[in-house]
This record gives sequence, structure tokens and C-alpha cells, in this order.
Amino acid sequence: MTYEQFIGNIENFDANYSKDITPTHYFGFPIAPLLEAEHRLMAPKEKSVAYFSMEYGLAPSIYNSFNPGKPVSEKNKFYNHEVFSNYWLSDYVFKINIDKMLDIPIYSGGLGVLAGDTVKSISDLGISVCALGILWNKGYFKQNFWYKHGQVPEELYWDPHTYPGLVPLKNRVVMKTKEGDLTLRLWKYYVYSYDKKHVVPLVLLDSNLPENNEHFKCLTDQLYRSDAVSWRIFQRSILGIGGMKAVENLKLNVNTYHLNEGHAAFALVEKYISLKDKTKFEVEKKKFVYTCHTPVAAGHDRFGIHDIENIFPDDYVDAMKKFGKETAASDNVNLTHICLDNCRHTNAVAQKHGEIMRLQFPEFAKDIDAITNGIHLHTWLSASFADLFDKYSKTFGDWRRNNENLANVMQLASDPAFRKDLFDAHQVNKRSFFNVIKPWKLEEDVLTLCWARRITGYKRPSLLFHRIEEVLDLAYKVGPLQIIFAGKSHPNDNIGAAHIQDILTHIDRLNEHYKVIKVLILENYDTYFGKLLTNSVDVWLNNPLPPFEASGTSGMKAILNGVVQMSTLDGWVVEAEKDNVGWIFGYEHHGNEIGSESDLRLDADSAALVKTLKEATTMYYQMNKGGTIDIHNPWIDKMINCIRRAAFFNTQRMVEEYRKKMWS
Repeated sequence: MTYEQFIGNIENFDANYSKDITPTHYFGFPIAPLLEAEHRLMAPKEKSVAYFSMEYGLAPSIYNSFNPGKPVSEKNKFYNHEVFSNYWLSDYVFKINIDKMLDIPIYSGGLGVLAGDTVKSISDLGISVCALGILWNKGYFKQNFWYKHGQVPEELYWDPHTYPGLVPLKNRVVMKTKEGDLTLRLWKYYVYSYDKKHVVPLVLLDSNLPENNEHFKCLTDQLYRSDAVSWRIFQRSILGIGGMKAVENLKLNVNTYHLNEGHAAFALVEKYISLKDKTKFEVEKKKFVYTCHTPVAAGHDRFGIHDIENIFPDDYVDAMKKFGKETAASDNVNLTHICLDNCRHTNAVAQKHGEIMRLQFPEFAKDIDAITNGIHLHTWLSASFADLFDKYSKTFGDWRRNNENLANVMQLASDPAFRKDLFDAHQVNKRSFFNVIKPWKLEEDVLTLCWARRITGYKRPSLLFHRIEEVLDLAYKVGPLQIIFAGKSHPNDNIGAAHIQDILTHIDRLNEHYKVIKVLILENYDTYFGKLLTNSVDVWLNNPLPPFEASGTSGMKAILNGVVQMSTLDGWVVEAEKDNVGWIFGYEHHGNEIGSESDLRLDADSAALVKTLKEATTMYYQMNKGGTIDIHNPWIDKMINCIRRAAFFNTQRMVEEYRKKMWS
């Protein structure tokens, strides 16, 4: 693709983008790799991949931030974050004020951040891929906490037309529905590699167009809007059907279609509909592969056939019934079933998750592989740890290009100088975070824990408070504690909302104990705070009910920065059970019965958590005595082991597995 062809396809280029896109640069980044990526995607001999995901957490506020030629719109900044703590005075007077760009709000949590990390590693590796998603005009939601009310969602407003790096195309695709034509505009955002030598284009579909009726305009407003089943059906069809039409419209030469979760299952239906000779579908469906991300029942979409009949023309309804009914008598279409029954390869996202998927879907068990998730090293590694690895470059080599080199840390495990430098690098991160929340007076030599992720029932966010009197006793007798919480609950998740209220209530009651236990919960957890927290705390707390955590990735970000784990045995942690990366506690799943999400095992697991916390607190204060550090303490060994395992739990390794097992 030439520069002239590229800019000729951008809507209102002269008026809005001519200062940001030049023959040499794209929003400050070199444009040549972008043009090369577009060329490869259309080249007949190139084997390219189309990667479909409902959400993408790209973290441009902390990684590969584009340089706009004009000031960033106020709508695309995020200044203020409330903090609720048991230090009331600071809550009333202060907010966290950060002059940072709003993350492009097309994600809700871990699934989206994983998709973003995946695309970034694809770019790092120079693989020809086009990512496809949806432009969410109102993002997910803005989170507010109120005492006695818990989480109060608020609509988020941002401006895609002035967001750095995001451009609208002249291209349109049309979906036929019983309500009339649904027109979708295509946008593009470009994901550059860490060295700016490669690019993955991200195509985003948008229904907010004047030619659409009022209902259609709103379909791409809010991610995961679920107040009516028709919204969910429309949103998934925009991704799957609209995404396939976008591939055709852009004339991309795609060899493999990767469906990241069942949200994109209707892509298979669109492929079938598009074939004049339907017998060719048996060959065409072998181009599809599928990644499943959840063992939780709510994660598998099922839609009533009568609801589908209200939306789609007869040929689409017939195809959805043909491929989506689990049994001949079923009156539902199951998106997971469409993927499992038609895709060439299926993978779970951790080895334990693979085991659970085979129990859930025994008829497909032999076809289910497991490729463990990872995180993008260049996004989540702190500056102090990058400097540390560079200081010991004789050991780590070119760790930026070869993430597996981090395993060489074991060559330094007995080196006193490295052990001291490692802990010093951690303390740099800790001080940096505490400076952001300075009014709450956290102390760098006090043991600091964090629980931060999506707030929902099976993740048991308030488990630590189930025996709060015992935790208080530990803080008074063994050593003080600082505890950070963060996370969003889906607006319609009443159980998750109840957990937020429970956390706020307990924080409120701990005001008189502030000298020995400081507890904070941060509003609007995003990738910026995700990096800040996973870099800086001493212990990353993770206590889902096994076996319902498919993978989890926040702990992977933490181990990359030497933050030790305190976790139940689920998801990725199963693969690090014997690696001494922290502490494992609580119920373990074994056998052929999955169990129930509602049996939360709070009594037994909270007792195990308190016992483990006492052990960790004791070790920490043996290691850190008011700023005097015993570098030979086993705590430092755990930090070193964390870095060693980060050599595996990264998306560079994961994408290489995708390429070998799924895409070839």
C-alpha cells in the first residue's frame, strides 16, 4: 500500500489528520512499517490471520503512546480518581490527580487486556495479522463508589475523532436485519512493536452513524450491555458477521480466522452464508480456530431461537440453527457449541482450564488443547526492573527480544549485589506508587498487599474480611499491614456489587485501627493502575474459587516485577505450584466433578488465608526491619523465582505457540 492510497481512505483526512499523518510518520511513529503491514495483509502469497475479539486493552497511556500534532482533547484525559480508605480525612480532602490520557476505552478487564497484549506480541514478532473489534462509543462505564450504595455506574464519554492514533475510514459494511439495514463504519488503530519495526492494524466497527435508526446508532455504545437479550445478540453479530464483512471489504487475504472467545462465533455463520456452493464450507471452516476463556456458566452465550428470529433474515436464522443447536430438540443457539463443533483447533488458556474444559465438553475433549496465557513484557515491566536487567546484561542478554532470557536470573540467585539491587528496584516502584497516593500516608517498609481484578462472586474479593478480627490481631502482634483493593463489577452483576459494598463497609469500620492496618480501594481500575499496582506492592493476593479461574493474568504482571504471590491453586498458578513464587493456600480442585460456583468455601479458605498471611508477615518483617534489609532472607528467593517464571508466562511465548499449534 502506498502513502497516497492509505490517506485516500481516511475520512476527513485534510481537515483532521494531515498534521498527524505524513509521508514519514504516523502520529510520531515511522509510517513505513504500517504501510508494509497493510501490503502484507493483501498479498496473495502471505498467510495472514484475522484475530477477532470483543474487547482490546491496549494501554496507550503507559505503552507506545502516540504523539498527536495538537493537544489531546479534554474528553480523552482522565484526571481524578477517588480513594476510599479507613483514613477518612484524606478521603474527604483529596483525590488522585494524574494528568494522563484515557486508555482507549474498548475493554472491560482481563479478556481485553490479554487481547491487547496478544496483538502487541504479534507485532513484536512481525507476524501478518489484522485484529478486529468494536469501537465502543461510551466504553464500558465510569465507576463511582458511594458508602451505603457500593458501586454507582456512570456513562463514559470520550471522543474517538480526536484520540491519538485512531482514524475513521471511508469504508462501510452493511448487515441485513429484520429492522432494516445496519451500516457499520470502519476505524483503524495501529499497534506498533516495541522497536517500532512492525505493526498490527486493528479494525474497529462502529454503528454510530446518521444513516442508521436510533436503535442501531446505540448498538456500539457500551461494551457488554446486557439489559436486553437483543443487545447481546446484536453486539456479537456486529463482531462476527460485521467483522467478516470488514475482512472482505478491506480485501484482506486471510488464511486463518482466530475467534478469541465465543463472542465472535457468528463469523462462522457469515462464512457459510457468503458461500455460493455450501458444500465448500467443510473446507472453509478449517480456517477457523477458537480460544475459550472461561469455565464459568455465564461466560457461554446461549440465545433463544425466537430472539434470533426477531433479528435476522431467514437464511441467517437457518444457518444459526444448523450450527448452533446442541441437540435437535434444543430451542437455543449456543455460541460455544458453534465454535467447538466447527473450528479446526480449540484451546483453553491454562493447563488446568484445559482439564476443566474437557470435563465440561466431553464430546469435544480430544480436540481441546491448552495454551497458557501470558502478558506483554514491554507493557508491564517497570522502568526500575528494566534498568536492573540492563545492569546485569551479561546474564540477561537481549531480554527485550528474547523474553525467555529472564530465566537466567537463577545464575544470579546467590549474588549478594544482585539480591540487594533487586530489592532496591522493588522499593523504587513502591515509593513511586506511594507518592501517587501520598495523602494516605502509606509507608514503604510496611508489608503491602493488593487484590485488584474484576469484582465478581467466584473471585471472592472480600475473602480477607471474612475473618477481619484475626487479621487485625495479626497486624497488632506480628506487624502492620497495608491493603489495596481495586476492580469493577459489571453493572448488572448484583453479587459483584454486594462484594463492593461489603468491602466499603469493612473499610469504614477499620478507621480506629488505622495505625496498624491501612485499607484503600481505588476507583476506576484500569491499565494505568494495573501497571502501578502490579509493579509496586509486596504481595499480590489472588483467591478465586477453584476451578473457576480459567487463567488470570494480573499475577503474571506482578511476578515480572518480583512481586510474590499469595494465591489459591487455580488458573496459571497451578503451573507455578512448585516454583516457590510465594504462598498457595485453600481449597484445591481434583477429580471429575467441577463443583458449584455458589459453594464459595469462605470459612475454610478464609482460615487458610489468615494462617498464610501470618507466615508471610512474619517472613517479611524478618527480612525488612524498619528499612534494614536481610538480603539472604527467603523472601528474596521468592522474588527471584518470580522473575524466573516470568520467562514463561508472557505473550511472546504464547503467540509462538499459537503460530505453531493453531495458525499453521
